[in-house]
Formats: sequence, structure tokens, C-alpha cells
Amino acid sequence: MPDYEKALKAIDDAHAQDPKKVVVDGKEIPYELHYAHKMTAYLSKRAPDASDVVKLAIRAQHFRRWEVPRDSYPMTRIGYHSWRTFLKRRQAQLAGSILDECGYSTDETKLCMAMIEKQGLTQGNPETQILEDVACLVFLDDQFEAFEKEHDEEKIIKILQKTWGKMSEEGHNLALQIPMAQRSTELVQKALAG
Repeated sequence: MPDYEKALKAIDDAHAQDPKKVVVDGKEIPYELHYAHKMTAYLSKRAPDASDVVKLAIRAQHFRRWEVPRDSYPMTRIGYHSWRTFLKRRQAQLAGSILDECGYSTDETKLCMAMIEKQGLTQGNPETQILEDVACLVFLDDQFEAFEKEHDEEKIIKILQKTWGKMSEEGHNLALQIPMAQRSTELVQKALAG
């Protein structure tokens, strides 16, 4: 039998090694552990009956991401896409090895890896769409306010429109429920109107 708790612990133990820290509810925790918990929280809203394999893919979406910093690739659009492609493949392989060690079948491990690599997203794969929705929701809830302060309005609106375009109707409904600062809300409204 697959050991879900063992797999989850292995993923979280790795997240706990992230040297970047954030303060949540007055307590300092590793950023990737915080991110993984946010992913799980949004999964419970987006797909409360998700399988254990989907839960593990969601939890491992940024697996050991800090080990390959963005500036290890050229700071260009092509460099960014190359970095993201490498990360997805690497994260999927590392998470897949945990599922293998914890007794998951080859098919279950492949499903987890495919979700992390976002395979089948444009073909309507429902599990991959759940992961994409959850990642977009976490971006909007947890990262967007800081992100929008670093970029000009035109770029932000384009990013919001791309983000919205990747999400399902269920994702859209949850996104519209996220409480945001006034400036962030205005930018979202502009993006959706444009």
C-alpha cells in the first residue's frame, strides 16, 4: 500500500530546508514550506475530494526550487522559459522518486510527475488543470501584491490576463473571492476588462 503520510513528510522535510524565510502569524518559517501549505489550502477549496496523488503533486509543485535560482539562467525571456522548463522537469523527477520510495504504482508516479510538469494542460487534463488553478490562486493571494510593486502597470495587466487565461471557471470563481488591497483589485479589474 502507498504510504501517503511518509511521502508528504518527505516533501515537507525538503521544503523545510529552504533558506529563504517568511513570517506567518508571527512565526518565521521556510518560504517553500509556506508556499506548499498555501497550495494545499487552495486545493481543499478547488478540489476537496482530490486523490492522494493529486495532493502530493500540489504539495511538491515547487520541490527544492530554491536550489536553482532564477539568476542561474540568462535574465531574458528565453532564459526565464528555459529556467521554468528545467525546474518543472527536475521537480517532477525528484517528487516522482519520493512516490516510488513510498510504494506508489508506476502509473500513480507518472500522474504526479505529469501534473508537476503541467503536461496535458492545453488538452484539458483535469488533474493538471487543478494544479494550474491552485498555483494561480496562490500567486494572486500570496505573491501578487509584492510582484505588482516591482513592475509597471502594462506588464502587470498582461501577466494577470495570462494568469486568468490559464485558469478554469472554478479557478476564476475562487480568484474573485480573494481579498486584495485596493491597488491590486484595480489592476485585476483592468486586466479583466481589457
